[in-house]
Amino acid sequence: MFGIPGKQAVSITPKAAAQISKLMAKDGSKGLRIGIKKGGCAGMEYTMEYVADVDPNDEVVEQDGAVVMIAPMAQMFLFGTEIDYEVSLLEAGFKFRNPNVADACGCGESIKFKDVDELAAERAAE
Repeated sequence: MFGIPGKQAVSITPKAAAQISKLMAKDGSKGLRIGIKKGGCAGMEYTMEYVADVDPNDEVVEQDGAVVMIAPMAQMFLFGTEIDYEVSLLEAGFKFRNPNVADACGCGESIKFKDVDELAAERAAE
């Protein structure tokens, strides 16, 4: 929907691809849908859910056996994002390196995106 021909909407690191593939196999799903919703102290939060079927409006990214679907309303906000999977002594989880984020809360659970007009101008310039 908001993609640039020849460029994937998001990139997936090898660690994230391995974890997504593992989760897909365990759950028997066709992939992992990523979206956004209102919430958190910064205003928006990422969502992730297993899906049994691909929505025709989803942007689908496949890499190393991992399938990620981007919900239609999230595509403009997630374009250019790198999805990683990090493990530390205290936690393990997916990390989003998103160039469209203007601000994030201190805990890193919620984000604030750049203005929609600013994002549209950046897409047009690419």
